[in-house]
Amino acid sequence: MSVRLKLTLSYAGFLMIAGVLLLAAVWVFLLRYVPDRAMLKNPDDRPDGVFPIRSVLLDVFAPRAAAVLAFLLVFGLVGGWILAGRMLAPLTRITDATRTATNGSLSHRIRLPGRKDEFRELADAFDAMLARLEAHVAEQQRFAANASHELRTPLAVSKALLDVARADPNQDTGEVIDRLHAVNTRAIDLTEALLLLSHADQRSFTREHVDLSLLAEEAVETLLPLAEKRGVTFETSGDITPTLGSHALLLQLTTNLVHNAIVHNLPEQGTVWVDTSARPDTVVLTVENTGEKLTPEQASTLTERFQRGTERVHTDHAGVGLGLAIVKTITHAHDGTLTLTPRPDGGIRIAVELPAATSGPS
Repeated sequence: MSVRLKLTLSYAGFLMIAGVLLLAAVWVFLLRYVPDRAMLKNPDDRPDGVFPIRSVLLDVFAPRAAAVLAFLLVFGLVGGWILAGRMLAPLTRITDATRTATNGSLSHRIRLPGRKDEFRELADAFDAMLARLEAHVAEQQRFAANASHELRTPLAVSKALLDVARADPNQDTGEVIDRLHAVNTRAIDLTEALLLLSHADQRSFTREHVDLSLLAEEAVETLLPLAEKRGVTFETSGDITPTLGSHALLLQLTTNLVHNAIVHNLPEQGTVWVDTSARPDTVVLTVENTGEKLTPEQASTLTERFQRGTERVHTDHAGVGLGLAIVKTITHAHDGTLTLTPRPDGGIRIAVELPAATSGPS
């Protein structure tokens, strides 16, 4: 049976039970006190002189009681059917929206009107879920298209180099090998970045106690040769900043931030500031650098996947356009927030705020 029919039968059954109980109450508290034999009363008290007896009242009461019960049954079925339909109308709209979403249309919204009740809360939650799902699918589609384009480029370049080498056997193979090595290295870096991004998205990692200040020191030491080569100086400071998360992922996050600050800096005499600070409930890693002036709109697009500036394409440390996208994904996977703020004198300030560890390592 459908839910509407079940509710209809429930309403009708409730009315029938209520009617039977009412008639039983009339019998228990009224008819049982009526005498079952005729009694003569004082003519002065009652003109007809005869008091009604139980059998007569039952003959009159029973047919009318049966008629009332029949009316209650019909009224309960009809009224219950109408009331159940009105009550389940929002559920029907939600079901229709679910079928529409199942067919691939995620832009449909229920937008249930009326007062805020359980159905309204369910509809609003479903609309919010559809909005997040639509945004996620759109992002994944853009990501798949960009990844396909990025992976196709080194493969096409490799094919062209091999075609040229095969067409001209006398060509210097050393140059071709060097270019193939560079192209393949870029393809490998891109593949590894995609795998890391997927790993962070799925949150399939074990949480452990991590000190962001130690990770910052390690990232600075690792990238110090690159900074010296590009004429960039480091200024580090900060406190012990314990948090819970993946050591490998948070190290990747820190390394990406420091590397990004080095590469996107002034051509000469650039500076990178790395700072860690502890707050009552959170810890903050801040990486700040000098560089070209950016607008807030430009800064907000830097975390998009495969978003690259001009410098990143033409330098020897170009990357694959996923550095800050990986930082954003790792931050969100650790229930943190990422803030990008352009500096008035040029460059950008990037702050990663993560929940603080409640206790030390066990």
